[in-house]
Amino acid sequence: MSEDADLIPISALQHLLFCERQFALIHIEGIWSENLFTAEGKVLHERVHQEHHEKRRLYRQEFGMAVRSLKNGLIGKCDLVELYLEPSGRIAEAFPVEFKRGKNKEEEEDKVQLCAQAMCLEEMLDIMIPEGQIYYLQDHRRTRIALDQALRKKVVQLADRARELILKGETPLAIFEKRKCTTCSLVEQCMPSSTGIQSKSVSRFIRAQLKATESECDT
Repeated sequence: MSEDADLIPISALQHLLFCERQFALIHIEGIWSENLFTAEGKVLHERVHQEHHEKRRLYRQEFGMAVRSLKNGLIGKCDLVELYLEPSGRIAEAFPVEFKRGKNKEEEEDKVQLCAQAMCLEEMLDIMIPEGQIYYLQDHRRTRIALDQALRKKVVQLADRARELILKGETPLAIFEKRKCTTCSLVEQCMPSSTGIQSKSVSRFIRAQLKATESECDT
């Protein structure tokens, strides 16, 4: 890959891991809608990107740093990258920090996003990045995230799956999951509840027809 237009946005991996239909609605059909959660997240990121860039002799903070990986076909932006320099000026260490409006959770969407950013930085800076951090606004603290091989493998798999779906141009069918759908900004466009109800009704109708047919054959 040589053109930025061919690269998968890092944010798309998070959408894909959360819900393949959400990913397709946003990145294939071009549908987007704000809700309270996305609006609060947007305000938080804008505030972070406007912060003063701290800079000392061997330490530097870069907010809103653009990153990409041609190897993995990814492009995106880091909320914050902390850079540690050698006396020669060469970058010795770099750590991405992602800011989130919520609180720490077990799901891996945020970790995948952070790991993808680190993999881009590694390619750009020719260094290894063993860990990053996520700052959760509700917790008011940073959480250290180990960027292990399992997490890196998931990033690559998600990037491959994203390219596959985009190439096919297919949007998966809606499946209602209360935990996800109630917080999704695209729930009205997706209409998972009505689709799920309709699917169940059709299934019941087919079963009833089959049962009726079997009864007629028995008589």
